[in-house]
Amino acid sequence: MAETTKEYEMLLNIIKTRMSVRKFRPDPIPDDYVQKILEVSRWAMSGANSQPWEFIVVKDPDIKRQLRDAYSEYNTDYIFWMEQQREYKLRHPSYQVKGDPRESLEFNKKKTNWHLAPAVIVVLGDGRRQWGTVMGAHTFGRGQSHLTDGLANASFLIHLAVAALGLTSEWVSIHVQEPFKRILGVPDLLMLYLIIPIGYPDVGPRAGTRRPLHDIVHHDRYDMSKYMTNEDIIRYLYGLREATVGTHAASRGVKVEKDS
Repeated sequence: MAETTKEYEMLLNIIKTRMSVRKFRPDPIPDDYVQKILEVSRWAMSGANSQPWEFIVVKDPDIKRQLRDAYSEYNTDYIFWMEQQREYKLRHPSYQVKGDPRESLEFNKKKTNWHLAPAVIVVLGDGRRQWGTVMGAHTFGRGQSHLTDGLANASFLIHLAVAALGLTSEWVSIHVQEPFKRILGVPDLLMLYLIIPIGYPDVGPRAGTRRPLHDIVHHDRYDMSKYMTNEDIIRYLYGLREATVGTHAASRGVKVEKDS
């Protein structure tokens, strides 16, 4: 029992101290670390054990820069225009930039530097492997839920393994796949799900925060006293943004000036 508790505490500590960064040092990582990370990832859960994931490990500086440039050109542009539909204080922290809205677009393009990480793991998914799962779980097109669920499981294990090895990582969501596929020669039928830069952080550690366990756990039936109305959610989002703008900026190594 004591050994089980010790293993649990080790796992909890890795999860609680893991942090996402957006500014990496170019220092090389040990040669076998990527293999260790992917060995953990391949044991992720997937529908009917179909294991739909594949990985491209990118270390070539030129290819990493091409991926970053594609992200800045297509992904950042897409997110920028989406964020303009929100009230300023509810925008993602990266897009709360004062002045001309286009300044936030240029700010994010210039601050995207995950290509400096010594290695980048690109997570791919082959939806055809999902044919092995129960038909009731099948959805078709790019929204294949069983496919993305499995890829998310594998991706999160990558982040945990990275933290266990004393490194750090970032979750780089991809909304427009095609430019990245062209760079990497990925077949059309595959999904380019995620990019995960890994390396040593060029920013200091910071404490993580989560909602209290009491607020999110129900017993036997849903506890309506914990239900959040639309107004509650809006207040929560305002508070979340106020609390996370500085933290997000710190992950980039940027200081945020408070309004006077």
